Amino acid sequence: MGSENRSKNPHERKNFIMKNETFTCNHCGKENDSLKGGCRNHCKHCLYSKHVDDKIPGDRGSKCGNLMKPLELDNSGSKGYVIIHKCIKCGKEIRNKTAPDDSIEAIIALSTHKEL
Repeated sequence: MGSENRSKNPHERKNFIMKNETFTCNHCGKENDSLKGGCRNHCKHCLYSKHVDDKIPGDRGSKCGNLMKPLELDNSGSKGYVIIHKCIKCGKEIRNKTAPDDSIEAIIALSTHKEL
């Protein structure tokens, strides 16, 4: 059960790769500094992300590279508020934790399903 999703290479990395880089958002154009005490994987201003990771967070292996739109906010798990992002090109969905310095206005808009 579930073995179809497991890698056949026992040496393939499966855990999170720490990447905490500054970047300019490709959606709103605003600067994003690195996150103190964690990793920033989406714009703190508009909450958009970029499809850069493939199999695990931080691997930077995606060939897609398109924008990922924030779809909804989820608080059903133990990680606190999580943003569900969907790639506007390939449709892949990824869950990303919110950051302490994310725009509260953008989070409220997402939680009420207003267009970002």
